Amino acid sequence: MNPSSRRSKTPAELSASIQQQLNMYAIAASAAGVGVLALLQPAEAKIVYTATHQVTMHRTPLYIDLNHDGINDFAISTYYAGGSGFTYGIRAYQVPKYTGTNRVMGKGNYAYALRAGVEIGPKKQFNPGDVRMASWIENDFSTKRYFRGLWANHGKGVKNRYLGFRFVVNGKIHFGWARVTITFGNNKRSNLYGTLTGYAYETIPGKAIIAGATKGPDDAEPTTVLSSHTPEPVTLGALAMGAPGLSIWRREERAESTQ
Repeated sequence: MNPSSRRSKTPAELSASIQQQLNMYAIAASAAGVGVLALLQPAEAKIVYTATHQVTMHRTPLYIDLNHDGINDFAISTYYAGGSGFTYGIRAYQVPKYTGTNRVMGKGNYAYALRAGVEIGPKKQFNPGDVRMASWIENDFSTKRYFRGLWANHGKGVKNRYLGFRFVVNGKIHFGWARVTITFGNNKRSNLYGTLTGYAYETIPGKAIIAGATKGPDDAEPTTVLSSHTPEPVTLGALAMGAPGLSIWRREERAESTQ
């Protein structure tokens, strides 16, 4: 037997042994890869939602810290104004009041009473400072009550409507919402109150949020780490692809044996 025949036979025998081992490795690596992908979750939720239940009290604001950084972003409070008659109402405003870059979605001096599903984003109108939600007015010469504000609903109040927010975190604009119910009682001032039942914000700067949304479309999706491109030369990472990676390795191994 000539030397060239022995040289060509030896790689073929080693190739069969290695191929058997790599077959086993590829199956294990593929299974492990699937398990790792199943466990991977996004590093940060796209929407952060906070459930709560707080009721307004006279001269005691309800503060909202949307991103839980220890800095209050907005407040909801009752107010009273006297004179020839009186006005009693509920308003929302940025914190600190009348300063800063935070805004409440609304028009003029009134905050919108948004329904669930409405988009809150960069194309909407936001007002600085103090915006009114609901109020009732009565003068000294009449027992008739006048209702003002989009949250008043002609004295009927509203249930589970949404305030839209634009606020700044680390110099970047984010959008959020607060869910509030407004309740009117009898002529006593203490029987107009608001109930805050939850709030949320979008963690991606500049991205709109939907009123009432507690999670985004990407929140439950695993992060994909596999790539369809296989670098050359083939590595163990390609083998972790399972059958496709092993097929690539076999083609290269056969080419080397032929040479």
